[in-house]
Amino acid sequence: MDLKEIQNLIKFVAKSGASEVKLEMEDVKITIKTVSEDKNGETTTYVQQIPMNQPMPQQGIAAPQPAATPVEAEVKTPAATEDDSKYITVKSPIIGTFYRKPSPDKPNFVEVGDTIGKGDVLCIIEAMKLFNEIESEVSGKVVKVLVDESSPVEFDQPLFLVDPS
Repeated sequence: MDLKEIQNLIKFVAKSGASEVKLEMEDVKITIKTVSEDKNGETTTYVQQIPMNQPMPQQGIAAPQPAATPVEAEVKTPAATEDDSKYITVKSPIIGTFYRKPSPDKPNFVEVGDTIGKGDVLCIIEAMKLFNEIESEVSGKVVKVLVDESSPVEFDQPLFLVDPS
């Protein structure tokens, strides 16, 4: 099922007045929920698409390039990943949005090459409008920042590489 078919399905559900529609096919499961009209007379629609067995090609979705770039980098530099094994990886303890600065007009918490101590704030991860300071659990030197500013991060996703020596 491509993006255009999903958009047409959403329009059809919105016009029909149904509050929820579930569609399950051999390779995809889609749930469309429509919430009642708000003050402005607009209807909010939520779509959840779950691949069943195989990942579907994501042709028509606007963000395949960022996902492809890290894979290409890993394929081109296998020696670099071997060198990274001597570093400690600081991982995200929560799901949220990654920020390197306390606010837009302030400098980054840490830069590549900075020496950090145990308990130093490395970044902020926003989760459900709460800003959580992520502190270092190790002392060392920041070798690499693995996540871009304002990017979504997953639980246990690598954020920084730290040289403990």
